Amino acid sequence: MAYVFVLDAQRQRLPPVHPGRGRFLLRKGYAAIFRRFPFTIILTEPAEQQEPSLGEGTEHVDIVEGAETTEPLRLKLDPGSKTTGLTIVHDTSGQVVFAAEIIHRGQQVKERLDQRRACRRSRRQWHTRYRPSRFLNRRRWAGWLPPSLESRIQNVLTWVARLRQCAPVGAIALELVKFDTQLLANPAISGVEYQQGTLAGYEIREYLLEKWGRKCAYCGRATVPLEVEHMTPRGRHGSNAVWNLTLACKPCNLCKGNQTAAEFGFPELEAKGKQPFRDAAAVNTTRWALFHRLQALGLPVETGTGGRTKWNRTVRGLPKTHWLDAACVGASTPHVLRVAGIQPLMITATGRHSRQMRRTNTH
Repeated sequence: MAYVFVLDAQRQRLPPVHPGRGRFLLRKGYAAIFRRFPFTIILTEPAEQQEPSLGEGTEHVDIVEGAETTEPLRLKLDPGSKTTGLTIVHDTSGQVVFAAEIIHRGQQVKERLDQRRACRRSRRQWHTRYRPSRFLNRRRWAGWLPPSLESRIQNVLTWVARLRQCAPVGAIALELVKFDTQLLANPAISGVEYQQGTLAGYEIREYLLEKWGRKCAYCGRATVPLEVEHMTPRGRHGSNAVWNLTLACKPCNLCKGNQTAAEFGFPELEAKGKQPFRDAAAVNTTRWALFHRLQALGLPVETGTGGRTKWNRTVRGLPKTHWLDAACVGASTPHVLRVAGIQPLMITATGRHSRQMRRTNTH
């Protein structure tokens, strides 16, 4: 269970407390529920008047026993196309105070806009009183993003602002880019040498692992070593382009031999291989916009790489989830992360308003 956020009588943020401590304050009438998501209590009287009345034998439980509890917390983010992980971590103790996963609705926004565009175009074909189509008379401001991408950023910023109101957040950590081993080894590398070096093979393999779900495209097994395989073999004039590559386990790769994917019984793979990897494109498009907007909040923003996040999580023996990835973002991750008993809050983005003035029906 996540820790409980506390506000004093003047609505100033206090260090979060253990759920047991929060239940004690509520049961004794020293506090009242201020907000349920995230769960926050507000003290009914000043703290200096409360402590003497707590009674003997009551133990004050804080996130750091015997340490300074007024130290600010760090809000850590792992942005994703469909789900964003979010945690609040105490850097000294390694205690995860709060965890959540935000499920975005970017694809739903795009589908709604496509429906609206189709509806407007169909109306214009009726030659009625509706306004003519507009093409070159619209302007977009600097930093404009499509609504489907803007909604992802706004979901994250909304919860960042909400958590800052409840907890003394003093810093932010954001996973910004994936690591680049070749650029780290040789910062001056560029041009053809950069494209044809070790990074090319590594990036292609990581791209394929994400696109094909880290499993064999033919048999579907995910717990076996995977090989990069050409859907149209090189011996039959197949290309090295990424759309012609997939992942296969060794038995399937040997069984396929010099056949194409269609001849091997999987004609749908070629169409899937040519589909763009939209999730990666969405994250790459929004990452810098999110970074600059977080910087505008006035808090120090630490950036981390995907490679550092994966390394932190592997060294600490944690399973792969969105909120645990967020807890492992950046070099500031404590050596020991205390995640026992933490249940993430599952947040699903929902549409609340509509700018459509007239509703359409079957007529």
